[in-house]
Amino acid sequence: MKLAASFLQSMVLTLLLVSLAACQNDPAVSVYDNYNDYPVYEGQDLGLQYSPSASTFKVWAPAAEALQVKLYAEGIDGEPLDSLALELGDQGVWSLTVEEDLLGKYYAFQAKYDGQWNAEVTDPYVKAVGVNGLRGHIINFYQTNPKNWDDDQRPALNNFNEIIIYELHVRDMTIHPSSGSGYPGEYFGLIEGGTKSPDGEATGLDHFKELGVTHVHLIPVFDHRSIDETRLKEAQYNWGYDPLNFNVPEGSYSSDPYDGARRISEFKQMVKTFHDNGIRVILDVVYNHTGQSEESIFNQLVPGYYYRQNPEGGFSDASACGNETASERAMFRKYMVESMRYWVEEYHMDGFRVDLMGIHDIETMNTVAAELHSIDPTIFVYGEGWKAGDSPLSEEQLAVKANTPQLKGIAAFSDDVRDAIKGHVFTHDATGFISGNETLKESLKFGIVAATQHPQVDYGDINYSEAAWAPQPDQCMTYMSCHDNHTLWDRLTLSRPEATEAEKIQMHKLAGTIVLTSQGVSFLHAGVDFLRTKDGVENSFNSPDAINQIDWSRKHEYREIFDYFRELIAIRKAHPAFRMTSTADIQKNLKFIDTDDENLVAYTLNGAAVGDSWKRIVVAYNGKDQAQGIEIPSGNWKIVVDGGVVNTEGIGQHSGGMIPVSRNAALILVEE
Repeated sequence: MKLAASFLQSMVLTLLLVSLAACQNDPAVSVYDNYNDYPVYEGQDLGLQYSPSASTFKVWAPAAEALQVKLYAEGIDGEPLDSLALELGDQGVWSLTVEEDLLGKYYAFQAKYDGQWNAEVTDPYVKAVGVNGLRGHIINFYQTNPKNWDDDQRPALNNFNEIIIYELHVRDMTIHPSSGSGYPGEYFGLIEGGTKSPDGEATGLDHFKELGVTHVHLIPVFDHRSIDETRLKEAQYNWGYDPLNFNVPEGSYSSDPYDGARRISEFKQMVKTFHDNGIRVILDVVYNHTGQSEESIFNQLVPGYYYRQNPEGGFSDASACGNETASERAMFRKYMVESMRYWVEEYHMDGFRVDLMGIHDIETMNTVAAELHSIDPTIFVYGEGWKAGDSPLSEEQLAVKANTPQLKGIAAFSDDVRDAIKGHVFTHDATGFISGNETLKESLKFGIVAATQHPQVDYGDINYSEAAWAPQPDQCMTYMSCHDNHTLWDRLTLSRPEATEAEKIQMHKLAGTIVLTSQGVSFLHAGVDFLRTKDGVENSFNSPDAINQIDWSRKHEYREIFDYFRELIAIRKAHPAFRMTSTADIQKNLKFIDTDDENLVAYTLNGAAVGDSWKRIVVAYNGKDQAQGIEIPSGNWKIVVDGGVVNTEGIGQHSGGMIPVSRNAALILVEE
């Protein structure tokens, strides 16, 4: 009996040791000391891989105790058709292959931690979803391709300095009845041909072509949280900077958000039609935070990993939106790279505007750009070189504006020139150069040379920067307004309330002239070309259509302003002197003219040196409320811009010497 008992104890001990060893070798129950210990998956097949014969699901969740996928007949509500367990394999990836045709089914995942199942979610790599993005949708992507999709070609682009961007919100452009659109608020509304306002003005696609922009920038059109797609007949509005599913088009802009394939096919048709009409398309991407924190897809599947933590262990919040992502961690860096590559390969996107780029680390941004440029070197990447709050990552590691010299093939917005033009963005009554501020001359000159190094700029007198931060001019976004903050017209109303409408129009035109004749990459806010207003609302991210919509009657009312912008764009496109491609060229061929007044900036351009048909050019900006004179070299000068009027055939002639510059206006003379 003693021998039998001893043998039994030995067997139990052996089984316990074997069980303990198995647990120690099982990643599902391993305890990682920190997030850097998590395994990195090298494969390119996370998410769903569908074929008529089988569907394979793969989800990276190294620390999960179990993972299951639930299959549904519908994208919302209803009981699951089945619940299937995934198995943990190498590098923290759970997988399952279902050997039947699941086309048309919907699915969601659940991860188990501490003995409890987390909420049902899609996975980060989901590419088609049902209504409100709550469940993945199994579709045949080939069937979403529009006719001749494989022959789709990007419009020609020789260099980034040629780019002129028009930033817009899909709904804003066509939701007002004056747009004449048959698809108000939808993707297709942007690409209708022949739409007109009641006054007979071109709207939508024909407007973009008439204006002459090279790129449209779509503020978020990935699947975001704010709009309830089951209630689209009710008034709802949001810009969309609250990401849900990063790799899926937003459903509220499609004709049927319940159909996962519909939004995809309509988005592709939109892109192709833009391309067919000579316009490239830029996607506004918001990888710096997610619309939810604890409840987010990322956090439900891999708690904590995808986010930076504050000293207390909670979510750090450099985005001011509740959390910030950890781009420096291998699997989120991989996610950003693969996500943007996917938008290029599946949707033929031509560029990306990176929201709060200053939250992301430099290495990740350079990896992204290198990957995209390996596909097509003309894909344009730019972003906000700042963050909205403190981050646990040091400033030296982040893609902030001052670190632009470390970014390769990536541009940053110049808040220096933006606020030099119109005044400090958050001080609503502050004036800028265009409205009489006499302290911003050097900041404006800094903007004119696209934040590059120039011997005639005093870098000790710049509003925000202490040194040149753009190694080359195509790394500087030259702009005066965007979706954020007040429209330019509303800002002038706030900062110069005593000015007449005619006086403010002159200031507004001057701002447009500065942006479109300065070096760098030109960026325009939709509607700035006809004095867009949001009735003074500064942050209209969830304001109603009444505030955000484009009222196309203003294009007719202010046709003179539209024509002014249109003609300036034509000048920029025709004359390379305004878009030189190197800092060395700017240093050699752009020379500032000495002026005594702080509200007068003038310079010459050597067009002949950069192949321009205008051999010599003089540009002057007068921000003062009275005319001022400048001394120009002798020559056979033709005046092409003067006092808010553009005429490349010539407004007048001048032989050199003193010439007046009208109040709050620009003067451009050329010698052919």
